[in-house]
Amino acid sequence: MVRLSTKGRYGLRLMLDLALHYGEGPVFLKDIAGRQEISEKYLWHLIVPLKTARLINSTRGSHGGYVLAKQPSEITLKDIVHVLEGPLCLVECVDNPSICNRAQTCAARDVWCEVSGKILQTLNSITLEEMVERQKSK
Repeated sequence: MVRLSTKGRYGLRLMLDLALHYGEGPVFLKDIAGRQEISEKYLWHLIVPLKTARLINSTRGSHGGYVLAKQPSEITLKDIVHVLEGPLCLVECVDNPSICNRAQTCAARDVWCEVSGKILQTLNSITLEEMVERQKSK
């Protein structure tokens, strides 16, 4: 079974929380941790790669915290998952056909490529803005 790790799932929740509070100023990590029921320590490990990828910004001081670096409409789920999980690949030969001498003649690889492509297409088509709307309708 293909699964996202906790990093990917919790990272999306972190980013969704920031999107839900977009335009309200910096958000404290402890507040996100409380709302999302994720340890602050774990969230801290997600902040670093998201900052490096320029998906979030931080400010220091008593009014500091975290904000999205772009509008929610400009950040896709693929952006988030790629930063936290790396390339999504169902089967190693999809991204690296040179590891298998059957790659060019393998019908199964063709299917895995197609499925991987659909997953990436879906993740790329959903923005944080859409996730905010989905969350609000729940």
